[in-house]
Amino acid sequence: MTRKSLLVGSAAALALVVTACGEKPDAANAEAAAEAPAEEANLPEISVSDAELEGNPFRQEWDTPYGVPPFAEIEDAHYMPATKKAILELRADIDAIVSNPEEPDFENTIVALDTAGASLNRVLGVFSNITNTDTNDTLSELEAEIWPMLTRETDAISFNDALFTRVKAVYDQRDRLGLDEQDARLLELTHREFVRNGAALSPEVKAEVAAINEELSGLTTKFGRNLLLSTKAFKIEITDEAELAGLSDDFKRALKVDGEDKWILTVDRSVYETFMTQSENRELREKMFDGYRLRASEGEYDNGPLAIKIAQLRAKRAELMGYKSHAHYQLEPRMAKTPKGAEEFLLKVWEPGLERAKEERAAMQEMVGDEFQIAGHDWWHYAEKVRQDLYAFDDNALKPYFELGAVRQGAFDVASRLFDITLEPVEVDGWNPVVTAYDVKDANTGEHLGLFMMDMYARDSKRGGAWMSSYRNTSNINGDNIRPIITNNLNLITPAEGEPTLMRFDEVETLFHEFGHGLHGLLTQIRYSTFSGVDGPRDYTEFPAQILEHWAGAPEVLAEYANPYETGEPIPMELIDKMNAAATFNQGFKTTEFIAASLLDLRWHMLTSEEAAEITDAREFERKVLEEYGLLPEIEPRYRSQYFSHIFAGGYSAGYYAYLWSEILDADGFTAFRETGDIYDPELAARLKKWVYEAGGLREADELYRNFRGSDPTIEPLLKLRGFAEQPSEG
Repeated sequence: MTRKSLLVGSAAALALVVTACGEKPDAANAEAAAEAPAEEANLPEISVSDAELEGNPFRQEWDTPYGVPPFAEIEDAHYMPATKKAILELRADIDAIVSNPEEPDFENTIVALDTAGASLNRVLGVFSNITNTDTNDTLSELEAEIWPMLTRETDAISFNDALFTRVKAVYDQRDRLGLDEQDARLLELTHREFVRNGAALSPEVKAEVAAINEELSGLTTKFGRNLLLSTKAFKIEITDEAELAGLSDDFKRALKVDGEDKWILTVDRSVYETFMTQSENRELREKMFDGYRLRASEGEYDNGPLAIKIAQLRAKRAELMGYKSHAHYQLEPRMAKTPKGAEEFLLKVWEPGLERAKEERAAMQEMVGDEFQIAGHDWWHYAEKVRQDLYAFDDNALKPYFELGAVRQGAFDVASRLFDITLEPVEVDGWNPVVTAYDVKDANTGEHLGLFMMDMYARDSKRGGAWMSSYRNTSNINGDNIRPIITNNLNLITPAEGEPTLMRFDEVETLFHEFGHGLHGLLTQIRYSTFSGVDGPRDYTEFPAQILEHWAGAPEVLAEYANPYETGEPIPMELIDKMNAAATFNQGFKTTEFIAASLLDLRWHMLTSEEAAEITDAREFERKVLEEYGLLPEIEPRYRSQYFSHIFAGGYSAGYYAYLWSEILDADGFTAFRETGDIYDPELAARLKKWVYEAGGLREADELYRNFRGSDPTIEPLLKLRGFAEQPSEG
């Protein structure tokens, strides 16, 4: 199990990637640590019997197509004993490295670390995914036990003086080892990770940091669980169809309870956004609006106190590590470099976005007149009405052209033309009956590149949103070429029986987006899993996903896949022109709601330890921050603090700005294709494949981008894309 695998196996584990700086350990301490048993390293004893492991699928070879986990055989009761056994094996792997009598070298220390804990990697690969896609009460309880347990193990590795001494010994002679580029990068990142995780801290500080890490692991897991339960608990039952005025027939059919004259409204994002756009019922829109924005804000699922505590602990940990704030620590290795750099970038786009939002509000108010004052629960609905009025374009008219199967094939065709790959459907038993699977191969050689699995539909046991993940990472050490198992998850509304799955265009873009992440994981040609696949700083790793979105809406691509499911005729060019003309409308709203959330994230994590200790009310803190930046009262931040799982239950703390930062890259990068006159330009596509999708974390992010683009990105393409006035570039 690689350190990457252990630290990014789940949303809870993502919170474990922590801190740096301190005193160099002395040799005496290193030797003592080398001989210390588990209990002296503050690790509890773990025992698991053969009887507990009998018949456990995680202790057997998987004789399945592509090495897919045997989901039907895995029971909830299998996870804990398998995890315990795998932890013991990880400890043995680490002990073997530390106690090796030979002088530390690249193979016996650095490569050995990269490959340590293979069995734990296998267990977590399944557990972390299933708890996101098909969870239950038992699995939630297991999360509360397992993730803190893994935090302790991670810290024990990071804080092992003897292990770090060996790593440093290899690092110090790096220029004399004759390493190739991938070897050298593995050594560099391994040493960097140890330092940033606190390997050089004093024993007393290490103990404090370890305690914080363990507490954070439990809190972030609870935050995510509260949000899931709060979201699923909100339902509005409608028995009078007249209350659903404005909703399309296909949407109403998807909401209808089988065999009953009853419709169920939820605040799953796909349902919420469609309802808020279509519904003519202002009172019901307000109920849905409050249901969505007040999730996890009161009662037993209130995440406000958890958000405060998480921010306080992160701030304290940063202080112990020698950083001003958690944000300063997090941004150090990223493209933005500093919180000030991230904030200044956001404000460059915030200002024109806010002015445009004011214009959009005025246009909606003019349409409404004196009947009422536009409020937050009106924005989605009247923005669409104004757009229809200005551009004679109804977004709902597009849905017949975007049937899931056709959209998916459209994304596959784009990837095939850009990267010379094939994707063929295969019969594989997934974790849920709706899962589909595809064998991804090199089109020229026929080489198997990976297995791609898609889970497209919402259900109560599945967390909201859309994401990419993996069941197995890539590695290729000593000729053992292991290819990845990559997944994409969306939360589309399940259509009525016999009906096609029709998508909004923003959902189409999301499918292309997650597929971009998927390709980043599938195409990687990095031999070490530590930096293979979707590796790199947060403000870069969204780029491979976001650039693929541009092909989703390109007229020449739409003409190939956007065919009405009933007739199969190509989408009319007139409709494409209208769609593109209307694309910049409501960008003021979209820009400010996103940046508001990004600024809120930064401000939570720019707090010093002393400042964080003074916060007592999460909603009041949020109100003051948003008021300071001048957010319009009619616009909610995309995520309020209590349901901001990206930053409080995931890996985006002080990093939500990364999506917009990556937009600079994707807008600039796609502009390069347009400038060639061919969005499939072979030379440029080859560089995109080599330096972005295949390269993982081989080099620093800015260098990888320059190798693809031939220059640094500029902000003008992003501003143009959003329909804002261009501003002078600062490079």
